[in-house]
Amino acid sequence: MADRYNVPNLAAGEIHRAEETIHRSRFIVTMARVSSPEEAKAFIDSIRAEHDQATHNCWAYVAGEPGSTAQIGASDDGEPKGTAGRPMLTVLLHCGVGEIAAVVTRYFGGILLGTGGLVRAYQGLVKLGLETLPVTERVPSDLLKFTLEHPFVNIALREFENHQARILEKDFAMDATFTVSVPQSQAENLINTLTEKTSGGLLIEKIQG
Repeated sequence: MADRYNVPNLAAGEIHRAEETIHRSRFIVTMARVSSPEEAKAFIDSIRAEHDQATHNCWAYVAGEPGSTAQIGASDDGEPKGTAGRPMLTVLLHCGVGEIAAVVTRYFGGILLGTGGLVRAYQGLVKLGLETLPVTERVPSDLLKFTLEHPFVNIALREFENHQARILEKDFAMDATFTVSVPQSQAENLINTLTEKTSGGLLIEKIQG
């Protein structure tokens, strides 16, 4: 797994859009950030609902890191087989951006584009959207829960900072409990360091990662 990679700089529910007219057909590309096939399908369904009068809503997504084929999908949505979804997916797989989905909506303008023309059109719309897509760097993280005695709190806080761990929740009831998000590249070292400095006097639960 890549330690860091680019993803669309779009919040949940936010989209990025571009449009082009090709031989009287109106093409609209809509992009979003998705981290799972379920999120991708929900996004695709929303665009289908928005453009329910369109001739086609072709789509593709890469829900993992850039270039990974572990969580991908594509559809020609009624266009000739292999002329839309797969060409769109090829562009996404090689664009250097992960966790991305694209829907290209087509309103037919009366002129047939032919197989090659369709491939160029659908790939071109994805590339057009990517030209102005805002991106940001994603750092894959583990979600860890640490429970330790109060005398070790300052040590834990110092090591959280040293290992770029972000505290999400904390509780100082019986013992001190911290739920933190830590970069995957730092997680094992953080666990080992705290285990050593507390002489094993802590409990560690891996919630996610």
